[in-house]
Amino acid sequence: MEWAIQDVARASGTTSRALRHYGAVGLLAPSRVGSNGYRYYDQAALVRLQRILLLRELGLGLASIGRVIDGQQDAAAALRTHLRLLEAEWERLARQIESVRTTLRKTERGEQLMAAEAFDGFDHTQYKDEVIERWGQDAYDRSARWWESQSGAEKAAHQQRHEDIATDWGAANRSGAPVDGEVAQGIAARHVDWLSESVPPSKGYVANIGDMYVADPRFGNNYDQHEPGTAAYVRDALKVYAERSL
Repeated sequence: MEWAIQDVARASGTTSRALRHYGAVGLLAPSRVGSNGYRYYDQAALVRLQRILLLRELGLGLASIGRVIDGQQDAAAALRTHLRLLEAEWERLARQIESVRTTLRKTERGEQLMAAEAFDGFDHTQYKDEVIERWGQDAYDRSARWWESQSGAEKAAHQQRHEDIATDWGAANRSGAPVDGEVAQGIAARHVDWLSESVPPSKGYVANIGDMYVADPRFGNNYDQHEPGTAAYVRDALKVYAERSL
């Protein structure tokens, strides 16, 4: 059985133009072209299109998709891979849904929300390019491998540990504790120990982390929300710790 290009586009939620483009780049050839110039697609082509669209949704470019699909010629094996990807995406979306439900419920009740609850299921690779630019590919790879090796409970514990440290930083700043004093340096030691769970810390790494907390509000707000100016306080305390202990 074959389907005309318009029918395939309608059923798949894509466009005839996109299907012709897939053909032009060698990704999805029609099973035949009629005398009228119309393109027709058989079942094998539909299965291939299904995989193309899935991999597009997962963020792969067309060249990468071609390498993935052409590297696995066995149809049943390809479908099993397809199914595993769908199941992984379904699990991620289910965790996102539950995360939003938890956030809504706790917001309505005025309850404290943990970071692990708010961001469960979201993409932890979104800062990949920045990490590589600042600290190199090796640092990103080691950190990513460590994160993926953690269970859900371990990830939650890691994030909660940071929340506790951030709360203590805010309290220390609010109390006026000097950045080179016992209180601040004790928190700095805990902070560096927390960082070392994913990447072995160095003097330069810790100092750059502190600078990033101030320069980038996405990170600085984790500390300033507890007390204005805390991100700068953390930066200064971490620099003292790095000079003394690393």
